[in-house]
Amino acid sequence: MPSFSEKLKHFDTQSSVSNEFRVRTAQGAAFSVTTLIAILYLIYTELVYNLSASVRDRVHVNATSPAGLELEFDVTFPSVPCALLSVDANDPTGQPQSMHIDREHHVWKHRMDKSGRMIGKRGKFELGNTLQSETHLKDTLKEAGLGGPSEEGHDDHFQDEHDDHLHDDEANEEACGSCYGAGEEGDCCQTCDDVKRMYTLKGWGLNNMAEIEQCKHTVTSEDEKGEGCNVHGIVALSTGGGNLHLAPSRDLENAGKKQLDFFASMQQLIENTFEQFNVSHTIHTFRFGPDYPGVIHQLDGKVHNIEDAYGMYQYYIQVVPTLYRYLNGTQQQSYQYSVTEHMRHVNPGSGRGLPGLFFFYEVSALHVEIEEYRRGWIHFFTGVCAVVGGVFTVMGVMDKIVFTKMNEKNHRGGVLAR
Repeated sequence: MPSFSEKLKHFDTQSSVSNEFRVRTAQGAAFSVTTLIAILYLIYTELVYNLSASVRDRVHVNATSPAGLELEFDVTFPSVPCALLSVDANDPTGQPQSMHIDREHHVWKHRMDKSGRMIGKRGKFELGNTLQSETHLKDTLKEAGLGGPSEEGHDDHFQDEHDDHLHDDEANEEACGSCYGAGEEGDCCQTCDDVKRMYTLKGWGLNNMAEIEQCKHTVTSEDEKGEGCNVHGIVALSTGGGNLHLAPSRDLENAGKKQLDFFASMQQLIENTFEQFNVSHTIHTFRFGPDYPGVIHQLDGKVHNIEDAYGMYQYYIQVVPTLYRYLNGTQQQSYQYSVTEHMRHVNPGSGRGLPGLFFFYEVSALHVEIEEYRRGWIHFFTGVCAVVGGVFTVMGVMDKIVFTKMNEKNHRGGVLAR
């Protein structure tokens, strides 16, 4: 009676062949080497594929909006002097929105010469006071032509403050800058923009800039003739939508008293503003929120040279809140966006607005979640088994076909196969 081991041999599907019956050939050796190389390469790719981080994403509607929208931008205007340029943001109704300027959020301007080289050091500047229509430009000229504040006794207060400031300048070099009567008790005006802002809040006209210590070294557009300007900022915008725009400043020197006699008519002032504000620009950086792996900022590196100076360049941006989850469990709240663009031609006197660069944005109700993950060791070993078995099978079939064909050829030639 056969033993159990003898019975078990009937189920052997991996029967071995004795060495004396094996036939070794050169093409068989070549197939063996190829098999080994192919298996090692495919195991390596399986290792990388299964143990490297991959991402999967999903889209859902979120009923809540993010608390704030941080924007970093870096834009160069090769044909617009810094003195003529201002930055502001409006909500969808056209009302100014706060950009939450603080220690982390600033906007800088840096003068550039015709060859694109930076001049001097960059400087922070006050936001707002942009001119977006011819009506704004006319109002600015009228305000400048009225000549001085209407508040009784303001001129005397200005002179007293100015004299005191000059007398104490050396002794209080590091002290709080004077606001020349426009600030409340404890307010400091360290820059010319600070003084301008205080006067604007009071509703006063500022016609004595030459006597204000902070404004004595302010560069005017006449000093910057033929120059360009680089504007770089980090601001916090409202998630309710709106626009960020770079447009002619309401502080245009052309609206000052010295320039009133230069322009024979309001139309000449408007045409001069159009001529000086060529919206040719280069966007070096434009991104919402912090970066995360794989993010694409579509506007980075965008260059537009506008032959027609009478233009309002508009970008329409759809901002999509994005949550990125890393393998270690940490997560990063950021944004990605899509953009379309349009060049709007505006002519002096048309009433269609003034030249400028506008970024209209809207925050989408759709939210994207991107998650990193690994397929793991189980997938890896499953792939290795498939690789090893598949390569051995394919190479074995190819070796058998080649061996058979060569045998048939040798037999037809009357030569023993092996």
